Amino acid sequence: MTTKEELQFSQTQPYSRYVDPEVFKEEREKIFSKNWIFVGHASQLEKVGDFLTFDVAGEPIIVTHDKDGELRAFYNICPHRGMKVEQSDGGNKKILQCKYHGWTFKLDGSINRAPNFKTTELGAHSCMRSIRLEVQHSLVFVNLDNDAPSLAEAYQEFLGEMEKFSFFNSVKLIRETRRVVKANWKSVIDNYLECDHCAIAHPGFAKSYDLSNFCTTTHDKFTHQYMVSSQSEDESELARFYWIWPNMMINVYPGEGNVNTIQVVPLDAETSMGIYRDYSLNEEITEAKEEYFKFVDQVRQEDFELVEELQKGLGSKAFANGIFSPTENAEVYFHQLIEKALKGK
Repeated sequence: MTTKEELQFSQTQPYSRYVDPEVFKEEREKIFSKNWIFVGHASQLEKVGDFLTFDVAGEPIIVTHDKDGELRAFYNICPHRGMKVEQSDGGNKKILQCKYHGWTFKLDGSINRAPNFKTTELGAHSCMRSIRLEVQHSLVFVNLDNDAPSLAEAYQEFLGEMEKFSFFNSVKLIRETRRVVKANWKSVIDNYLECDHCAIAHPGFAKSYDLSNFCTTTHDKFTHQYMVSSQSEDESELARFYWIWPNMMINVYPGEGNVNTIQVVPLDAETSMGIYRDYSLNEEITEAKEEYFKFVDQVRQEDFELVEELQKGLGSKAFANGIFSPTENAEVYFHQLIEKALKGK
């Protein structure tokens, strides 16, 4: 007979990795500086001059829609003295200007004007430094690593899965919310990757979907969670939740083009920024859409409260790590990918 002491459970990463600044620094270098990071949807960059800014591994970046129709990415840093060129989250401009000394740049990152300099003599210091960018299914990604495999190669299976949702190329951004979450980025994703807590922490969500049919599958660099509505067995009523390595989520809800994306941006060892964007084929905010917003906002708020309370316990000396339940296979996979990345494999 097996005693409780003899039972073996799969263990989580050490809790110290959720609070240690040195581990956070290592993750930025080995995970976020070397992988494809989602920055937005093409609908945010529809017009010439549209731009958005974002931080990747602590580096400020900017993505622009150039005059030739191409999207381009650069470090959002002026080559003159290191000031951020664009301070806002996004907008539309014909010329980008650094507010420190007035250097201006074209949408392709090349110098436009550098006061007190002849631009022809500046050489390497005349342009904003470019970053790799790829667009797949209207999803915009960047990568700081010039030697990394292409997005199409590295995420082949995930991109194949996205073929199911042809409307991704037609949806428009209709709402964006941001929230500073007082929790390590891994805490936020751990919470997303399991639904053992759903019946207790998300009563509205549990009422809307049949949790007894909740399924989780793991794939190459992504996971897929799905279930049907409690009111229907129709395939069109299937709610799908995708996590994509390392810090992106896509949620596809029943209805025509009800999709949202989540980005968990690590700020420090115990703080993250959650960027939540809602998209739809129809930009009109109908009564049904308002109800949908209330639903997803409630679930998000419940998760905020959960992970922030969780983070307070991760610095405790009570336990060195946690254990996984048999249904937390997506979390196990996430932790395996982290371990592999930190070991440089």
